[in-house]
Amino acid sequence: MLLMSNPSPTMETGRSNLDSEREFPQDFRCPISMELMKEPVIISTGVTYERKNIEKWFFSYKKKTCPATMQNIENFGVTPNHTLKRLILVWQNSHSPSPSPSPSSSSSSSPLPSYKRDEMVSLLKTLGSSPFKVNSLKKLREIIELGDEMKLDFIILGGLDVLFHLIVQILSDCSDFMVFRACEEALGVLQHLPISEGDYGIKVLEVLSKPECMKSMSIILQRGSKDARVYTITILKKLTQADFNWNVVVNEEGIGMFKSMLELASDEISMKASSSALQVLIKILDSSKKSRSRAIEAGAMCTLIELLPDSNRSKCEMILHIIKLLCECADGRVAFIEHRLGIGAVSKILFNVSELASKICVKIFSLICCFHPTEKVLEEMMMYGAVKKLVVLLHMSGPSSIKNKVLDMFKKHGNSWSRYPCFPSELKEYLCIHSRH
Repeated sequence: MLLMSNPSPTMETGRSNLDSEREFPQDFRCPISMELMKEPVIISTGVTYERKNIEKWFFSYKKKTCPATMQNIENFGVTPNHTLKRLILVWQNSHSPSPSPSPSSSSSSSPLPSYKRDEMVSLLKTLGSSPFKVNSLKKLREIIELGDEMKLDFIILGGLDVLFHLIVQILSDCSDFMVFRACEEALGVLQHLPISEGDYGIKVLEVLSKPECMKSMSIILQRGSKDARVYTITILKKLTQADFNWNVVVNEEGIGMFKSMLELASDEISMKASSSALQVLIKILDSSKKSRSRAIEAGAMCTLIELLPDSNRSKCEMILHIIKLLCECADGRVAFIEHRLGIGAVSKILFNVSELASKICVKIFSLICCFHPTEKVLEEMMMYGAVKKLVVLLHMSGPSSIKNKVLDMFKKHGNSWSRYPCFPSELKEYLCIHSRH
């Protein structure tokens, strides 16, 4: 033991680092890479993996099995393994060399930002000259994820200009794989920067407002990897909170961009991406009627109606909101009534999801009954139970704008619905009373 207690400091440090790489517990290794896990997540089979590795397995390689057990998988969701992450951190702390006492140890945390800033400067220089940009961009993203100070430093050091150059380069060299990958990773950095918050956030907004930037993002949405598409929709979601001119999206990209966002909205694996896509769609469609025409042309109505039955409350409310916006256009109403599930899907949601969802359902039916009250539409509303539920709304206490919309529908179409035996007799009398006035 005496011989082992006095190795040279250099040998001790080198061996300590080597041991920490080789001797960490097997359960701390990702089964895919066999490296120590930083963000362990559990999949549906109960096996834990490093997040980036298992997501690459599922979404980049399109695998539908558990890498460790080879079981077939239907649920591709992941759950953070907080317990294992804490155990790994405890193990790392207990095996890391103790810091030497120093009079300035109380300020030991201050050199980190300075050190990282120097690394950031070096990486930005490398991006300007090296053809191998992807790894540098990944390291930059890790640095700015450390906090707001690093994000501001990045902007001050001219990082935005570097990102913009990499993002728009695919417009002139889209077939080059490395150029495409660099654009994807640049968007991965950009998604972490503030938008419209203070002077620096405004600079980010100015970059995103350039048509070339939006065109590049549209290409990534349509042809990029799973991760890159999530980066892009995250940026667009941030723009919904800013004073952004969405005509840049509608005029420059239009149908292609809408198709890509609808595809993301249909994503059953990444709920975050799906929700973000719907929020972006609401903001764009709210901005102009031209945007709604483009969305209808991209097949939005069909996609949204078919998403309704299996959506949770939040997603259902957003989808209904978009359908309502589209039904404010003649083409949207035609697309709605021509879909064989349209009236049935909305009828089913009425009273079955939330108060907000029910109110939007009534607005949709009001638009349809006002502008396209064909016999087929009125018959389907009766057959799918919409009329019966609207009668219930009439019996709710107190006046309301929704109740007035329902009453207006019955005044206009009560004669058609009253031919059915299930139509309430008291409502017939009520409508007759009002017709005499």
